[in-house]
Amino acid sequence: MEDYLSRRRDLIAQDRSLRADHFACRTASEDERKADEILRRLRASETQSIWSAQNPVKHTHGSQQLFPGMEFLTARETIVETKLFDILSKMPKGGLLHAHLGAMVRADVLLRLALPQPAIHICVPVVVSDSTIKTALPTFLGLPRSEWTQNASITDSKYTPNTWVPIQNARNNFSETLGGPEGFDRWVLSTMTIDPSEAYGTHNTTGEIWKKFQSTFSVKGLIFFEPVFGEYIREFFVSSIEDGISYVEPRMMFSSKYIRGADRENNATHRAQLQLYDRIVHEVKVSLKAQGKEDAFIGSRMIYSILRTITPAELEWYLEDCIALKQEFPHLVSGFDLVGHEDTLRPLIDYAEPLLRFVERQKDLGIHIPFMFHAGETLGDGTAADMNLYDAILLGTKRIGHGFSLIKHPKLLEICREKEICVEVCPISNEILRLTGSMPMHPLPAVLNQGVHVALCSDDPAVFGNMGLTFDFYQASGLSVFVASEVNGLATLRTLVWDSIQYSTLSDEEKRLAFEVLERRWLAFVKYILERYGADSQEHK
Repeated sequence: MEDYLSRRRDLIAQDRSLRADHFACRTASEDERKADEILRRLRASETQSIWSAQNPVKHTHGSQQLFPGMEFLTARETIVETKLFDILSKMPKGGLLHAHLGAMVRADVLLRLALPQPAIHICVPVVVSDSTIKTALPTFLGLPRSEWTQNASITDSKYTPNTWVPIQNARNNFSETLGGPEGFDRWVLSTMTIDPSEAYGTHNTTGEIWKKFQSTFSVKGLIFFEPVFGEYIREFFVSSIEDGISYVEPRMMFSSKYIRGADRENNATHRAQLQLYDRIVHEVKVSLKAQGKEDAFIGSRMIYSILRTITPAELEWYLEDCIALKQEFPHLVSGFDLVGHEDTLRPLIDYAEPLLRFVERQKDLGIHIPFMFHAGETLGDGTAADMNLYDAILLGTKRIGHGFSLIKHPKLLEICREKEICVEVCPISNEILRLTGSMPMHPLPAVLNQGVHVALCSDDPAVFGNMGLTFDFYQASGLSVFVASEVNGLATLRTLVWDSIQYSTLSDEEKRLAFEVLERRWLAFVKYILERYGADSQEHK
């Protein structure tokens, strides 16, 4: 029997040595081991006290039994009451590597930024009434002064559909039967977010929920008006920093060649948008330095992104534009991606020829713009969306966005492990967009067990009603992935955080400095766990 047990221990050790967090597990300090024990005891305690199936539910949509990692939109109110959420909210999170800039600031905050702007007008295709309020989608635009109107209301029967109304007028004169100004706010926010009744009821398939998801972007003309856009970017940075994120690398959409400038004309070029972005990065850094918090924010770069709706011929213009911006803003342009619903839009293979020429052109110019392709954000196996994984890897992608179907491909997992292709996993997004019914069913633990490096990301958090990364870490690591794995622990969290810097596009020197700061913040985080929850966890032994 001793021989058998020895071989058993060796096999377990060999298997676990392949995990992405193996090094962090092996090198954990004594304090980290103690903090890990505290987290595990709290996890076990809260699984019974908070997530027990015997506890009453507070929602009507989704699962009617509580369990760790259940549907986020119905679990959020419970999550924020937990000790594990408090701990994760204090955790330094490193970098945010998969985030779409147009969905990073909560809708209520965006509306607050937009309302003071007299140039912003709204139009709707129908008079908003009790019978149309759930289907009427508004359009917002910052109009030139010569096009401003005095129209009073979008709920008055005299309103002419598709005509512009100043946003303040529309809000102030919103029908009292629909809730008045507060009703206006609720309606606008509902068009920009997904609620539980949609995700877990009326739109409970990947195809249907994507229709709702895409519609939330159609009403976000509020963002793309330069005076709002600048403050929106600032809010994104500040809210990320407050959540413990020290570096952000969002995908910035350039499908539209212009946005509305400060003069309300449609003339703010991609170059002007990057100049604005660069200025806000600098201003946030200066502000933090004045507060003695300069270590809190390393900075930001962006990934040039285009929707998969364009033709290969049309892509050529954008690739040249990306190169021009990289040459002028080498410190900002960090990569290139094609985004959108993979199940319905063009696959990567359609764009292979111009993308291969793009790579050769960079060599001629002595620049490097790595690919950061969305690939495998699908339930399919062998479908065009699933096959995007093969093309992303063959085209040399540095990271893979989502990679949900990657677990179905042993050879691709091996390549990702050997070539250190990091997967940007977005747990809450995957669940709400119905790729998985709950977190315990998510492939993340299996991907980590295969030794593939992962950066935990938020994707489009504003559409899901939140900002930052704490909720994603909770859903993926706070309980549910831990429930799916008795091995995952504090070392897993540390590995996810460190990999978010390691697989960013920061230079080696920038990474060295970032890791120095991260180590100091991590030690303070571990100390917080020990001092705040050490005694509590002992009570639950």
